[in-house]
Amino acid sequence: MTRKDPTPTEHDLEHGEVLAPRYDAAGLICAVATHADTGEVLMVAWMNAEALRLTLETREVWYFSRSRNELWHKGATSGQIQDLVEARIDCDQDVVLLSVRPRGDGGACHTGARSCFYRVIKNGRLAPR
Repeated sequence: MTRKDPTPTEHDLEHGEVLAPRYDAAGLICAVATHADTGEVLMVAWMNAEALRLTLETREVWYFSRSRNELWHKGATSGQIQDLVEARIDCDQDVVLLSVRPRGDGGACHTGARSCFYRVIKNGRLAPR
């Protein structure tokens, strides 16, 4: 990047050291949380700039709830706080990948399941995994 143009170039985004998340029109970026020890996908949620900042600063994961239209500290009420082990961002900086260790009973889903992906689609119907 040059001093005259603070907007990251495609090369900067893909190969540089500048963190420049590309939020959507609603100011959100997709966040995928995986278990740090197993690699299992636990959940997919959304983050706004404040949620990402708080996550990186506190090392506890924050999201933005689209349904409640508010910042959400994962586990604040359920006890399923997610401790951040590592944060990555994809090549064009529009998806965040979080490696986390859940506290509490180890669940991530509001249903109490370990992962939000606890069902498979078989013949057009849902079945337990």
